Amino acid sequence: MKLLLNIVWIVFGGLMIAVEYAVSSLALMITIIGIPFGLQTLKLALVALWPFGTDIVDDGWPSGCLAGVMNVIWWFVGGVPIALTHLLWGVIFCLTVVGIPFGLQHFKLMKLALFPFGTKVG
Repeated sequence: MKLLLNIVWIVFGGLMIAVEYAVSSLALMITIIGIPFGLQTLKLALVALWPFGTDIVDDGWPSGCLAGVMNVIWWFVGGVPIALTHLLWGVIFCLTVVGIPFGLQHFKLMKLALFPFGTKVG
């Protein structure tokens, strides 16, 4: 069932989302300062490409001071607009019974878009 849902996800926009994340990741990695943010955007691209069956493990607030600061910087640089986009699509998909599983995946991506540092994709 997960395979079928992932294929439907990819056909109806998941591939486009993953490519957008991958391109933005490459753009972030042009500078040395942007490399950590680019790596987190690759994490978003991985989940956006194959969301069903992919778990996001939350380690709580990151243990290091730097990771917490990076999350706050991430919110201002682009995390909040990305999260709001996933929130909008999640609400739209959840308006229909058939779209609920896809809406839940957007909510999962929203959480990852807000707190990419300190979470693991498994």
